[in-house]
Amino acid sequence: MRPLLSILALSHCLLFSGLLLVAPLDAADIVDGTTSFPPEQIEFFESEIRPLLVQHCFDCHSTDALEVEAGLYVDSREGMLHGGESGAAVVPGQPSESLLIQSVNYEASEMPPDRKLDPQQIEALTRWVEIGAPWPQVTASPGVPIATGTDWSTFDWDTARQSHWAWQSVQRPKIPMVDPKLVVNPIDNFVVARRAAAGLDAAAIAEPEILARRIYIDLIGVPPTSTQVQSFAASAAMNRQNAVETLVDELLASPMYGQRWGRHWLDVARYSDGRGGFLDNKPLDAAWRYRDWVVDVLNQDMPINEFICLQIAGDQSGEFSDSIATGFFALGPTYRSDGGDPDSVAQAKGETLDDRIDTLTRGLLGITGACARCHDHKFDPIPQQDYYSLAGIFNNTAVRDLPLATNDVVKRFNDHKNKVNELQKQLNQLNKKVKDEKRDATAEEQMQQDELQATLAELKQDAPPGYDVAHTLHDTGNGDMKVALRGNLRRTGDVAPRRFLRLLSGKEPTRFTSGSGRAELAAAIIDPQNPLTVRVFVNRVWMHHFGAGLVRTPSNFGTLGEAPTHPELLDWLADEFVAGGWSLKSLHRQIMTSATYQLSSEFDEQSFAADGDNRLLWRMSPRRMDVEAWRDSLLAVTGELDTTTGGPSLADVTQNKRRTLYAKVSRNGDVFESDRFLRRFDFPLMRATVAQRPSSIVPQQYLFLMNSRFMVERAKSLVTLLASECESDAARIEYAYRWLYNRSPEPMELELGLEFVSGHESDRHSEGDSPLSRWDRYAQVLLSSNEFMFVR
Repeated sequence: MRPLLSILALSHCLLFSGLLLVAPLDAADIVDGTTSFPPEQIEFFESEIRPLLVQHCFDCHSTDALEVEAGLYVDSREGMLHGGESGAAVVPGQPSESLLIQSVNYEASEMPPDRKLDPQQIEALTRWVEIGAPWPQVTASPGVPIATGTDWSTFDWDTARQSHWAWQSVQRPKIPMVDPKLVVNPIDNFVVARRAAAGLDAAAIAEPEILARRIYIDLIGVPPTSTQVQSFAASAAMNRQNAVETLVDELLASPMYGQRWGRHWLDVARYSDGRGGFLDNKPLDAAWRYRDWVVDVLNQDMPINEFICLQIAGDQSGEFSDSIATGFFALGPTYRSDGGDPDSVAQAKGETLDDRIDTLTRGLLGITGACARCHDHKFDPIPQQDYYSLAGIFNNTAVRDLPLATNDVVKRFNDHKNKVNELQKQLNQLNKKVKDEKRDATAEEQMQQDELQATLAELKQDAPPGYDVAHTLHDTGNGDMKVALRGNLRRTGDVAPRRFLRLLSGKEPTRFTSGSGRAELAAAIIDPQNPLTVRVFVNRVWMHHFGAGLVRTPSNFGTLGEAPTHPELLDWLADEFVAGGWSLKSLHRQIMTSATYQLSSEFDEQSFAADGDNRLLWRMSPRRMDVEAWRDSLLAVTGELDTTTGGPSLADVTQNKRRTLYAKVSRNGDVFESDRFLRRFDFPLMRATVAQRPSSIVPQQYLFLMNSRFMVERAKSLVTLLASECESDAARIEYAYRWLYNRSPEPMELELGLEFVSGHESDRHSEGDSPLSRWDRYAQVLLSSNEFMFVR
């Protein structure tokens, strides 16, 4: 193995400086009964853990059980911590010492006794214990539990809608009056007024070089060239605002825009190429068609209400391209029974339906609707019946591989295929007869074999062209479901008529009667009277520009989610978005041309002490690139990036130069080489809609930067590029800094660089590799630096 980079190189690299490693949870830090858990952990419990406990444990270990077994209650956190006859069921932060985890792994007692839980369910329980066993009913939270046994037939929905900001209709607020010198557009009025009320001053406007890089990476996912930065700086010197507007428009017109922002939406759609593991291992080889549809329509600036509508019910228009849009749901996990017994079939069906409801409610509406699968939602006014009203829509819907060809082409291909199969069957039967009778074929049989083989060869030679397919939805019925008691589809209650959530549409919503009801559901989702869809979408766009949303729980606007930091601004943006025809590109322009977006990320001790999380937007928060932008940027600055649009996914992202968007990814995160690369840098598992990317600092990232063949190849390409542009070492270092960081090196940086590259010894990356020159190693350090990886 190649020796570690020199102390000089490491000091120059400053890998991940100033960031804190995430420490493991210490059980001693958890105070029984008073621990306050963040909203995302409560959401995880409600969507992943409580349904498991209800379905598999409550019959024997809850206050509803006819006889509590072993003295153990699992329907409260206190019951888990106190335990039963065998001791505590859960030791927060220590799954290996928790009887619950031992039991579901069948290491202690075997629970549940009828069948072992799926690996993903065991993994979820283990993770829950690791993070401290969050449980909302015994923790401080912004929500107030809804009374048990609520009579929804007499429930006052109008009052409920007025009880929480997110349920209320979007109202266009009055724009605050502030110093006009601080304002470019109304966004700034709201931000400046909020800051002034807290006594905070804003940072200065960012330098043109920094702002140009920010705009490029935000909109197209790669940094500008030094020439592009110089051009922007020259324009900004004459008219800064005009320069910003011109650059934003230029990049919005680039095909690379759809590639960048399409990836953000694919997180919401939990896009993958399939292969999810246990009960969900089917490949989705045509998934890329949905990915390309998203990229194409975002480049066209399709109105977002139409964009969303087509993803719910596009198959009902009769157009191939519109049907492809339903990949939003069709590419989700479709669970299959592992044994065919009624319980297994029901469980697989229930899990599939739950994925659709979770993606619909968290992805599009920003509410945790899946928490009502087994019982009424504990905090938001979502009855269990409303869950099954939505589930009934998807219960009448199935996934199919839609031919992307005319009926004549499909019929000709299928008729030919059937004829070939029939002749092959005849030949196989004849061969089998001769073999089973342990004899040679008769003259007549040999003639039949020869004729069949000749006909088969002729048919295969003249085969008609095949056709492409896309994974899409189609309707299979129009019936209502019954409520599944405790989430068990084999134990049913009242009928749940297909309709929209009563929280958003009133006591008696219009019933859905057209086929499955998806077209009517789509209309309800994008109805301007629905306050959630537009707020949620606008908030996600803001999050990708600033690193955090105005609502910092982007998939939970419910009572357990965070309130918006700037509620009036959120509503103004939402109202403006709808009034402007739901144009995403117009929304980008509104945000990116504001003075707020153009602030620098300079640190101010006093402001940081008052608002360390930057909730009041006194500066632009520096943030690390996501893995797609980082890899694409590496290839861009070394002159290797292939920006070709569209086409099938590629399995090894380390061995091709296409944009990272086109990497093949599994739902399990361990099938393709691309999975291993992406997961190392926080690419999430696409098992469910992704609210926001995590950000971690782990040793594997350091080791990859220092030792991987991928980074060595990028370094060598950069050295070749520098050699082609400059002759002297000093000129190459100057060029590298301008190329990678959009600035000149400091005198000390230049001195250190010259001292390092002037050495003579070489280094071998691994056995059999060509030696690495000093320049190779120096280039690798520059590419691995924090400054390159972060957006300021």
